[in-house]
Amino acid sequence: MTIEGREPSLNPVSTTSDFSSGFSAAEREAGRLLFAQEWQFATAAGSIESLPRPRGVEIAFAGRSNVGKSSLINALTGRNALARTSHTPGRTQELIFFAADPALTIVDMPGYGFAAAPKDKVKAWTRMIHDYLRGRANLARVYVLIDARHGLKDADAPALDALGESAVSHQIVLTKADQVKASELQERIAAIEEALKKRPAAFPNVLPTSSRSGDGIPELRAAIARLKKERGKSG
Repeated sequence: MTIEGREPSLNPVSTTSDFSSGFSAAEREAGRLLFAQEWQFATAAGSIESLPRPRGVEIAFAGRSNVGKSSLINALTGRNALARTSHTPGRTQELIFFAADPALTIVDMPGYGFAAAPKDKVKAWTRMIHDYLRGRANLARVYVLIDARHGLKDADAPALDALGESAVSHQIVLTKADQVKASELQERIAAIEEALKKRPAAFPNVLPTSSRSGDGIPELRAAIARLKKERGKSG
């Protein structure tokens, strides 16, 4: 089922930053076509042994359990229920793989900050995620989702540290950006980009998005299409 009739944004997100305005019409169209395909659930992995064989380019989405990760994946792919949304933070405890394009796989990583599971199980899947980050050669980038209303929190530091230690390219994507005043949003973006200067593996620009209004989604699609093309050439 595709997403139709998005709600108008109460506070349209500005997409005039250097990053979001840096895509050509061809790249935007490539992003649209990439995610106009019929994205489907492929598999789930709860251990390193159960990971699917690497195929093409892989991108992953990470973030706090209540950051709106499933909603963003659904908006990105234009499907209402591809990624399951839940009112119980920490419900997803596996790596969830989605496929459509033969050269790109999307991975939904377990949320952090909450854990609706025993501590020993949390520890086990945390270790599995670290092993995944270190050993997945085709993992091109992890998009770390941050709630635009709150910015970076202490709970985000361990995830960013793990990505840096694993030398995995990662980029901050703000969610729920339509719920923040434009001036406050720009200040938050500037503060995050300043903090990212201390993280060599982090992409320097932040992309604001809103799953509800669709703001920033075309730019994120274009960014992923560009990354897929670049990694395809290098691979």
